[in-house]
This record gives sequence, structure tokens and C-alpha cells, in this order.
Amino acid sequence: MLDVAKAANVSVATVSAVINGSAPVSPELRSRIEQAIQVIGYKRNAIARSLKLGTTRTVGLMVADITNPFFTDVVAVIQDVLHRAGYAVMLCCNDEDVEMQDEQIELLIDRSVDGLIIAPAGDDETLKRIIAGANLPTVLIDRLLDGIDTDAVVLDNRRAVQDATLYMIGLGHRRIGYISGSLETSTGRERLAGYKAALEAAKLPYEDDLVRIGNFREKDAYKATMQLLTSAERPTAIFSANNLMVIGVMKAIRDICLKCPEEVSVASFDDFPWADVFQPHLTTIAQPVQAIGEQAAQLILDRLSGKSPAAPRRLVLQGRLMIRESCRPVSLTPRAIA
Repeated sequence: MLDVAKAANVSVATVSAVINGSAPVSPELRSRIEQAIQVIGYKRNAIARSLKLGTTRTVGLMVADITNPFFTDVVAVIQDVLHRAGYAVMLCCNDEDVEMQDEQIELLIDRSVDGLIIAPAGDDETLKRIIAGANLPTVLIDRLLDGIDTDAVVLDNRRAVQDATLYMIGLGHRRIGYISGSLETSTGRERLAGYKAALEAAKLPYEDDLVRIGNFREKDAYKATMQLLTSAERPTAIFSANNLMVIGVMKAIRDICLKCPEEVSVASFDDFPWADVFQPHLTTIAQPVQAIGEQAAQLILDRLSGKSPAAPRRLVLQGRLMIRESCRPVSLTPRAIA
């Protein structure tokens, strides 16, 4: 900064005012300083600046699976909102692995991020201790952690799955297979609870044999679906608890030489860009991705600026059932009748 000041024939304070936007500077002086910066190649030392100001203007963001279109879309929204507020995003993916999750949260904290936005891999005690010890503004997205009282943006997962399952029941399906996500996560447990609630509301029995764990993964869902479809009494419909697993579901249906929806109806949690490109077009539960990302970013910004109330806020949003072509009345399913 001293070199820039000498080259522009101004004071260091004036250079600082231009670089940091801390005080008004005349257009003529600003032009001279900016030209000197270009000639000298000056770059602000972010580490030194953060030590002086006590902030890095960076938010740590950790998602469960960056290959999942739901998370990539939420990340894009969060990054856009924070960028407009003058914050950078440091992104990590825990890959649904709690050990990797703990390592990456500590990495983000070591990098002196100002706050954390987390989609946790599981209800991990170590993660809870790390968050509590870090004493940083924290927002949970998509998934909750038992015993952690912090801001959160989640979906009403139970209601969404209940509505989708009741829709399939309304089409006459009585044996509905369910491909569940990991029950180590709040979303996995809540979505399964929604499936059970729909059966109870329709006075249908819950059968363990109709539920398989797909761990939010395509390969695991494929194996789980193959187990369902090769059972003695295979289901006439299948619900997948997320978008990656439904790919495994559809592959299994194809590989066992069945047809959707003619022989097996399918619905899935999470809408995604190619849901209406699939053949047949998939019936899905659409999450309000834009709202989730915007609300999460605003919660962390409010905490960082001191605008939030003392009590944590939990925002619960609603999903929307997108009825397309992958479900049909059971009366039109010949093999199911046979």
C-alpha cells in the first residue's frame, strides 16, 4: 500500500479508503490510485486483513452429496445470495460419510470461516461437539441434528411423502414398496414416517418386507429394488425417497424386464431437470430449492450481522407433488392382477 501511495502521490490512508471503500475519494484520486495498483500489481493480503478486522467474509458450506442435483442447486442459490452480500463460500462435500464430515468441519473452522451452513451426513455426536465448541453462527439445511439448537431450513418431509403415498393408494395400489434413505439422517426417518402415516390413514398394514434401505445411493437402491421385484409378492408400486435412488429403481425395473407404469408404478422424492425427460415422465415431490437456498443464506447473514433473535429459527417449507406419467391405476396393471 505504501508503494501504491508513492506511485499515485497520495497518502496511505487514501489508498486504504479506495481499496476498502471506507471513505469517499474524488474520481481523480481514485483513477490515479487504481492505475498505480495495476502498474505495481498490488493485491490485498486477505489473511492479514482478516486478522486485523476479525472476519474473513467467508462462510463454510458442507453438503452431503455434491453429485445430487438437489444439493448442487441449493449450493448455487446460497453462493449467489452470499456473493451479493460480500461473502465468499468455502464448499465441502461429506459424501454421506460421518468421518469425512468431522474432518471437513474442523478444516472449515481452522480456515476461520465466519459461519457454517451444513447438510449433515448423519446424527453424529462428534459433529455436535465440534459445532458446539466452535461457537460459530450455524444453519442446518435439509437435515437436522438431535440435541443441537440452531437455525435450520428444512422441508416437511413427513407430509410430502404421506401425500405422495396416499396418491398411489388412491390409484388402487395396496402393496407399495418403499426405498428408504439412510435412517441415520433426519430426512430418512421423517420420510419413512410419512410412508407409514399414509398406510395408517388408509388402514393398510405396514409390512417390513416392502421397505428396503437404499442409503440415498443409486447402487444401493438398485439392489434394494431387485429384492422387492423378485419377492414372492412383488409390489405394484414403488416410492423412492430421493432422486438418485430413483435412477437405481428404474434400472432395476428395466433389467428385470418389467415396464413402468404398465407393470410397476414409480414415484420419487426430489424433482430434477430430467424428471420430465424420463420415459415415462416421473411423478415426483418437488422441493422449493430456491427458497431453501435463499432462506439458509439469509439466516446466516442475519446471524453474522447481529440481526437475528436470540432463539434459533427453524423454517419448515412445503413440497409439491408433481403428477406425471409414471403412476397408473392398479386396475390397469395386468401382471399385478395375475
